[in-house]
Amino acid sequence: MTRIPLRPPEQVMTLSRLGSLHQCRLSFMRQLLRRMKQENWSFTRPHFDINTSGEGFAVYTSQGPTRAYSLIAFAHDLPDDMRSDRVIATAWDATFALFDGTPNLADIERLRANVPLQEAGRVSETELSISRANRSARLWNATVETLAKGQQPDADVLANVGYLMRTTAVYGSGKFGAADRASLEERPEFSPPFQVEMLSVYLIRAFVADLVEHMAKVRSPNSAVPLAPGLRRGLGIGNSTGLGMAPFLLNHPRLLNNWISARERALATIRSLASADSTAHAFLSTYLHAKQSIGLWHSEHPLQKAKLKQLAADIQMLDARLESFDFTQPQAWNALYLWAENTLSEEGQELLVSLMLEPHADLVDSLGPQMQADESTLFMIDGAMPAETLSALICTHYDWALQIDWTAPQAIARLWYVSEEKLEPRLCERANEPLEDYEQPLAPARDICRMFGDLHTFAGNTAAFLQAHPEHRSAARRVQMRALFPYSEVCDNTIDAKMLPIDMLRAKLSFFGATNFDPRSDRWVRINMFRGAPYPSELSQQNSDDWVYGVVK
Repeated sequence: MTRIPLRPPEQVMTLSRLGSLHQCRLSFMRQLLRRMKQENWSFTRPHFDINTSGEGFAVYTSQGPTRAYSLIAFAHDLPDDMRSDRVIATAWDATFALFDGTPNLADIERLRANVPLQEAGRVSETELSISRANRSARLWNATVETLAKGQQPDADVLANVGYLMRTTAVYGSGKFGAADRASLEERPEFSPPFQVEMLSVYLIRAFVADLVEHMAKVRSPNSAVPLAPGLRRGLGIGNSTGLGMAPFLLNHPRLLNNWISARERALATIRSLASADSTAHAFLSTYLHAKQSIGLWHSEHPLQKAKLKQLAADIQMLDARLESFDFTQPQAWNALYLWAENTLSEEGQELLVSLMLEPHADLVDSLGPQMQADESTLFMIDGAMPAETLSALICTHYDWALQIDWTAPQAIARLWYVSEEKLEPRLCERANEPLEDYEQPLAPARDICRMFGDLHTFAGNTAAFLQAHPEHRSAARRVQMRALFPYSEVCDNTIDAKMLPIDMLRAKLSFFGATNFDPRSDRWVRINMFRGAPYPSELSQQNSDDWVYGVVK
């Protein structure tokens, strides 16, 4: 049988395709739940001290094979006029810290004085993440009131929103004094990327469900009922993610490469299989559930509405194709993929890729640990490389960038900078803002083309070239890195007038495992996390993987 090659970076790494990625078996929240299930983690709630106004604290402790981690949640009685998802907010309905171990009361009091302040507070190396969340204005009060009356909330309304609270930030990796990533990387449970953040959100979800039931009981102790298990499980944690996350893919090329290459290797392995007989039934079952789940995906943003309309059309075509598809033919998975590549939109193609990975746990799951990257040491520039070789690498790997007319105003319409107030990335229109002195190196395609122009007139090695042109050091490093890590570079112009930052947001969030992408503009998006997942109290009895496309009403 023919060994199917990996898809070329020029196909995979465009912004439009990255902005069409879906969660898959390699997503980080799914890796977390699989590990906790396999290692038989236990969960307790040693404290739940919330008063009748909804203020107080709770502690949720997760115990792994060798270490415990505790979410310390602080609930606040926030007036409606103070609730905001914007990064400039100063108060939230709930704030959280993930604690390394089991906190005592002194730890809780120390954190009570700091965690609710978020940026204005400070924590220590015993804290692994800091986060905050707001209630859903549409659902929270209605759910409390309905449960207090002894009734269950409307299943369709719950399904359409999908969460009772949404996080507006989950900070790790040394933010505000918390533990640095380097201090945790030797722990097996945190080896895959973003496991601290995923564990934080998973425990936040348990707290939110407990809190809404508690507030219903407070309102009417004699008549209140808990959420029905199915409705409870159908609620995830929402998240609002803005522009600050967008440059992550550009600033972490080796990590990006490892994420994408793991997914591409999984796809190529499955496409290369001689037979699909043993997994076709499981694939078709998952596909049916996925169609139901996608039916709950709504957005009012014109860009996403158009993509959802196209996705619905893709599903109709895929339905028709599957009715007559011969899964017994040689390399059937490859035949199905090639049909999709020639027929469906990028959104539909990437959904099919994720679905094809589902029934192949034995081929896919082992790739998860390879998605981390050691970025503690800077990629060393090969100074001995002849300048003509560096130039040739650009011709080979950045020919798409060389075809862009960089003198056209549209090609350089945007400018990335860092806001003074929040120290977060921002994007402006170059013609309207005099900020070129503060521009961040987030336009690698343009910068590499600038370097290419200077290389034409230079004879010598890379070290001598960079001594004469030190402004090109970052570009030279990226070019040499791209030769070794094929999926390390976004193959698109990140300062073009039509560039959509939400494409970069979605790519990252899909690897988290997010679903129900709902852009609110071209610069921020709402998502859902852990929707349908078993709660900590259910994990030992439930499957840790079949929840993703579950539809609970």
